[in-house]
Formats: sequence, C-alpha cells, structure tokens
Amino acid sequence: MNPKFVNMLKETTEALIIAIVLALFIRGFVVQAFKIPSGSMLETLQIGDHLLVNKFIYGIKIPFTDINLIDITKPKDGDIVVFRYPGDPSIDYIKRVMGSPGDTIEIRNKRVYRNGELLEEPYVNYAAMDPYVRPIVVDGPPDGPGGLPACPGRDNIKKFTVPEGKYFMMGDNRDHSSDSRCWGFVDRSAIIGKAWIIYWSWEGPTFIRWNRIGRILH
Repeated sequence: MNPKFVNMLKETTEALIIAIVLALFIRGFVVQAFKIPSGSMLETLQIGDHLLVNKFIYGIKIPFTDINLIDITKPKDGDIVVFRYPGDPSIDYIKRVMGSPGDTIEIRNKRVYRNGELLEEPYVNYAAMDPYVRPIVVDGPPDGPGGLPACPGRDNIKKFTVPEGKYFMMGDNRDHSSDSRCWGFVDRSAIIGKAWIIYWSWEGPTFIRWNRIGRILH
C-alpha cells in the first residue's frame, strides 16, 4: 500500500478520534443542545426554540453518574434550568427555579410568595392564563408524580419550606405547565444545567424566527 496514503489515512483517523472525544467531552461537561417541545415556558421560550444549556456552571459530574466532582455554583431562584423529570428520568424538562433549599414558598390565588414577599414576575405569561382560580388549597407540593390529570393545588398552596437538596420548579406559562405543583420537588442531582442561549428557532422550514436567534436567556 502506498506509504503516503497510509500516513494520510492515519492522520485522518487520529483527527476524527480527537474530534469525537472533544465533542463527547463538550457535551458531557460543558454544553448540551436542547429543543423546546411544549408551551409550558411561553412566552419566554417558544415551541421550536433550540437552546444551548450550560452544564459547567453548576459543577462537574463523574461521567454517567449524578455525582458532582466539583461544585462551581448552585442553581438559584429565577434560573431557567433543564433537569430530568422525577417521574421518568429519561425525559428532560425545562422550568424556572422558584424555590431553593430553605426557601419558604406560598401560592395564593396564582401569585407566588417567596420568603414572605410577593414576587414581581414580568416573565409570567398572563395572556394565556386561565382566569378561573381553583379554590382548592393544598398543604404543599405532592411527594412525587402521582398520575393526576391536573394539579389540585395549581392556584393555592399553603406555605411550605423547600427541603435541603431539593428545588421547586414552575413554568412561566403558569396555567398550562406541569411542574412542581403537580409532581413535587426536583433533586439537585437531577439538574443538568442552566439554559443559556437560543441558537436556532423556527415554527417549521418555512418560518424561521430570526429575531430570537442569539437571545441570551434569563
């Protein structure tokens, strides 16, 4: 076999291996792509938005585990995060952190109180909210996914404290979001990363949302 061809084949193979290793490293530790499949975060996130999720910001995990090697920062209230759904860890969800460990949360007639203060939430999609306030008042979030068709405590939950190592999540499209009001807290270990930037957005091949591309999320 031609020595030049052998050398070229060797160099190409090495380059491909390095590229694959780098791609796996970046996806595993730095950033990951995520597509918005539902309207639970409207209007902040649109169906068809494609995001990059910053995985590095919350720490470095041992590959294929939920064990953190290094904690860099912790998720904080207001962060938009991607996490594994407690009812099925094979499914990724995206919501906003509304309560961190030690926070007290109360929901009264759709309005959220954190540590006794009414939150001003310009990101909430009031346009699509159901004007009906469910009068049922529940004692706190459920212990976990229970298969209920709707959240009994969607609009009214008595004051509760977020446990250590847990987070309380809600969608911005409040009346049309399956979140911690329905299936309980999210473990810190289940949080994948923080939503960072929209790198692509479309409603289909014939309609690209150019004005959303490059938008930083907060």
